[in-house]
Amino acid sequence: AAKVKAMWKMLCLQAKDFSLEYYKVEADAEYGSCHWKASYTFSKTGRKVVNRVKSHFKFHEGKMIEHMDDFDLYSWSRQAFGAGGWILGWSSFLKNKIRSAAKANLEKFIAKDSLSGGVLQNK
Repeated sequence: AAKVKAMWKMLCLQAKDFSLEYYKVEADAEYGSCHWKASYTFSKTGRKVVNRVKSHFKFHEGKMIEHMDDFDLYSWSRQAFGAGGWILGWSSFLKNKIRSAAKANLEKFIAKDSLSGGVLQNK
């Protein structure tokens, strides 16, 4: 759950021109899902991105214990990287590079946030 909080905090604090819409929110005591759309300027390229995502959640004792997002990484890479995304966005090489960079950025953000007494620490 801490990584989910960190991902959202990082996105909200660092994304430029950020907006978020959510809809089709469904949940019961064990599982939930929602659709959401994040619009922002991708900082590495300055390109506008609109990412449409479906999230799935698992709950235990009223707390989220799992969170998985499903979205079209090829569509995202075309928006974020332009021609390079069109040409290589389908490849496992670029997909793995994007995932690796996202994971490294999140870990770096968590470390920095923890040092500054951020809200990510378990209480």
